[in-house]
Amino acid sequence: MLCKYKDKMHLCMLMVLLLQLLFRTAAQSCAKSCGQKINTCSCHSTCESLRDCCADYKHFCLDIEPHSGSLLGGTDFKILNATFEQNINLTCRFNSEILTEGYVDESGVGHCITPLLYESGWISFEVSTDGVSFDRSGRWLSVHHSKLGPDYKIILVNATQWQYYGTPDVSGDLKMTWIPSLIKAERVNIELWGYNETGEAYSLNWEAEWKYLYTVGRDVPNSGVFSFTPQIAEKPYFLWDLGIIRVSPSTKPDGAQNVNALWSEEHAIAWHLEEAFRKDSAGWALEKCINWDREEKAMPSFLTEITDCPCTLAQARADTGRFHTDYGCDMEAGSICVYHPGAVHCVRAIQGSPEYGAGQQCCYDSSGAQVLTGDSMGGSTPDRGHDWGSPPYKKPPRVPGFSHWKYDVISFYYCCLWSDNCRYYFSHRPSSDCRTYRPPRVAAVLGDPHFMTFDGVSFTFNGKGEYTLVYSSDRELSVQGRTEPVRFENGSLAKATRLSSVAMREKDSDVIEVRLRGRGDELQVLMNQQVLSFSEQRWIDLSGVFVFSPKATNVTVMFPSGTGLEVRAGDGVMTLTVLLPHDLQNHTLGLLGTMNDDPEYDLSASNGALISLNSSALDIFTYCAGWAVTNDTSLFTYDSTYLLNEYYYAPKHDPSFIPIFSVTEDPEDPLLEPVLKLCAGEGAWFCKYDALNMRSLDQGNATLLAFRTQASTKRDLEPVRSCGWLSPPKHGQKEGTLYLEGSKVTFWCHRGYSLYGSDERTCQADGEWSGEETHCVADDTLAIVLGSVGAVLALVIMLIAIVVYTKKQRKEAWKHQDDKVTYQQPGTHL
Repeated sequence: MLCKYKDKMHLCMLMVLLLQLLFRTAAQSCAKSCGQKINTCSCHSTCESLRDCCADYKHFCLDIEPHSGSLLGGTDFKILNATFEQNINLTCRFNSEILTEGYVDESGVGHCITPLLYESGWISFEVSTDGVSFDRSGRWLSVHHSKLGPDYKIILVNATQWQYYGTPDVSGDLKMTWIPSLIKAERVNIELWGYNETGEAYSLNWEAEWKYLYTVGRDVPNSGVFSFTPQIAEKPYFLWDLGIIRVSPSTKPDGAQNVNALWSEEHAIAWHLEEAFRKDSAGWALEKCINWDREEKAMPSFLTEITDCPCTLAQARADTGRFHTDYGCDMEAGSICVYHPGAVHCVRAIQGSPEYGAGQQCCYDSSGAQVLTGDSMGGSTPDRGHDWGSPPYKKPPRVPGFSHWKYDVISFYYCCLWSDNCRYYFSHRPSSDCRTYRPPRVAAVLGDPHFMTFDGVSFTFNGKGEYTLVYSSDRELSVQGRTEPVRFENGSLAKATRLSSVAMREKDSDVIEVRLRGRGDELQVLMNQQVLSFSEQRWIDLSGVFVFSPKATNVTVMFPSGTGLEVRAGDGVMTLTVLLPHDLQNHTLGLLGTMNDDPEYDLSASNGALISLNSSALDIFTYCAGWAVTNDTSLFTYDSTYLLNEYYYAPKHDPSFIPIFSVTEDPEDPLLEPVLKLCAGEGAWFCKYDALNMRSLDQGNATLLAFRTQASTKRDLEPVRSCGWLSPPKHGQKEGTLYLEGSKVTFWCHRGYSLYGSDERTCQADGEWSGEETHCVADDTLAIVLGSVGAVLALVIMLIAIVVYTKKQRKEAWKHQDDKVTYQQPGTHL
C-alpha cells in the first residue's frame, strides 16, 4: 500500500512539473508580445543579436518582403520565416482598424495586401489566422507615391501627352506600361480614379477622397502594356481633373478597395475632360483659374508662417536640417525642372508650417541665385499643401503628395500651362526672398576624434565612453556620442579612440541611432533599438523625425526644430556634423559648446564651471569626461555582449583608458616626411596628429578631407545680406535679377517715356537699396506736367514781385511821413 501511495505521489509531482513546464512554455510565447522582453526570453528586436529570443519569435514577430510600397496600397507582400495551412482564413489588419484580405500560396507562405492610406511612414499591422485573434504583428513602410521607384508604378509613356491631351496639336493614342509580375493575375482591368478634398477648409469635416470613376480597359491581358484612344467622359466624370490610373485583377469588382494593384503617377487628366476643353482649352482653363483665384481669396493666407528661402544655392544645399532636394528638380540626378524653367536645382522646406501644414519651395539658377516669380515663370513658389505632406497626415491639406496637387499643381495647369494667366497664380504663390533667412550654426566631430564647436573652438578628446554632445532643455533635444578605442591593422589597440555611434532624440520623437558596422565604412541606423533597412527606400518618415540615407556611408537625420545631423563614414571613422537653427542660440550645452557667439563659454562643464581655452590637454580631457551620460539618460542600444560589458555595465567614461595627448614630430620617423607632405593647409594639425598617432597616412588624409568638408560647409552657410526683390518700373524694364549685397539693378523706360528716380540701384551692406524709386513718365504727360509747373512758377514769381513792390511802396510812404516835424503843447505830468 505504501509503495502504491508513493507511486501516486511521484506521478502527481511529475504531472505538476509537466504543467509548470507547459505554463512556462506558454508564457514564453511572443504571441501579442512583440517588442517586449519577457523574464525568460525576449520578443524584442535585439534578441537575435543577444541570442535570447523566444522560440516562436520569428513566427509571431513578422519579417516581410517587400517591406515598403505606395501609400495608395495594393502591394502584395509575403510573410517570411513562417508557414501557414492553406485552408485558413488569413486576415491582415493595418493601423489596428483597416482590414484587408490575405491568402496562403501553394508553398504555405502567407501574403497580405496593403490598403489605401492617406499617410506615409511606418504602419503597424497584425495578422490573424481565424479572423478573431490578431496575435502576429509587424510593420509596413507606407511611401509617398512620387518617391516610389519606377519599377513599382505604372509608367505613363510620354507623360506630357497625357497631361496636355486636348490642347492644340496634342492628340493620338495614350500608352502605359508596368511590370506584370507585380499583379497576381492573368487578366486585368484598367481603371481611372479621381482625387478630391471635400468639406469646409481647415475644419474637422475636411476630408480626402480617392474615388473610382470608370474602367478604361476591361479584362485585358496582363502583358505590361496597354494603349487606348481617349474619349470625352460622361458627366459628372469629366468634372474630375486630377486623377490616377490603376491596374488590378479583372476578377475583382470595379473599384474594389484594397486589392492587389499598381498605380500610375497622379496627373492632370486632360485626356478625358469635357468638349469645351477640347474646343478652347485656354478659355476653359482661364475660367478654372479665375474660380481658383476666388477660392484662394476666401481661404486663410499661409504665407506669413512659412520659412524663408536660403539666399544662395550653396546655402540651400548645406542647410540639410531644414531643406532637402526637390526630386522634380535635382541637379545631381540630372532631372529636368519641368515646372521651373530656368532653374537647375530646387529644394523644399522639410517641415510643413505649424498651423496650416504649408510648404516652401526654393529654386536656383546656374549662377546659384534664387529664381523669383517676379522675374520668371520658373521662380520659387510656396505651397498650400506640402508636397511631402505634414504630420499627422491623413487629412487635408496634409495628405502626402495629393493635397499639393489639389491646391498647388492643378491650379498651375489652369493658370500657367493650359493658359497664359500666371499673374493669377503668382498673386497667391509669390516667391519668398531671403531677407529673413538666417543660416544654421555648424559644429562637428571628426577624426581621432576632434571637436569643432558652434562658436569655432577646436580641441581633441580621446576618451572612451558615452558623452553628451548637444543638449537643449528648452527644445528637449539630446545628441549623444559613443567613442571606442581604435585598433591597428595587427589587431592591437591604439591609444586613441574614434566616434563609433551617435544617438539622438527631440522631444517625444523616435530615438535614432547611427553607428559604424564593425570595422568597415558602412553605417547602421536604428529606430528605437530596431535596425532600419534602406534597401528599398532612401527616405523614411518616422515619428517626430525624418531619416535620409542615399548610400550606406551617408545618413542625414532631420528634426522638426530644424536641427539636422549628418553622419558620414570613411576609412573606418565616423564624422558627425550638427546644424542648429539660430533660435537655439543660448540654449545649448555639451561637448559641442554653448552656442552664444562667445567662444569663452564653449568649455562649460556640466556643473556650470568654465574651463579656460588655454587649458592643458589633460585638463580638457578631464572636462570632457564630465559630460559622460548615465544609463538612465543614455539613448544607445546595447544589443551585443561587447556593448553590454564595455558600456552598459562599465563606467560611462572609462577612467582606465588614458590616450596619447600629443604627438612628437621625430625627424628619425620614416613616416614624418610623407605626413608633412600630406598635411598642409587647412586642417594640417589634425591631419598630422591622426596620421602619426594612428601610424596611417590614410587616416590622416581622411581627417584632412573631413576637416575641409566641414570648413566648406561653414563657408557655404556664411550669412548673406539681401535687399529684397526690385520690380521693374511700369512702362519700363530692368536688368539684373540678383538682389544680394553688392548686386546692381539698372532700369530704363520704353519709348515715349522718361525715367525719373535712379537708373541704377545697388544693394547695400545695411540691406537697403541705394538711390530712389524708379518711375517711367509718358513724354506727353511730362510736357503737360512741365507746362503746368512752368505756369505755376510764373504765377508764383508774379505774386512775389507784387508783394515785393507793395512792401517797397509802403516803406517809401513811411519814410516821407517821418520827414515832417510837428510841434505840440507840453503835456501835464500827473
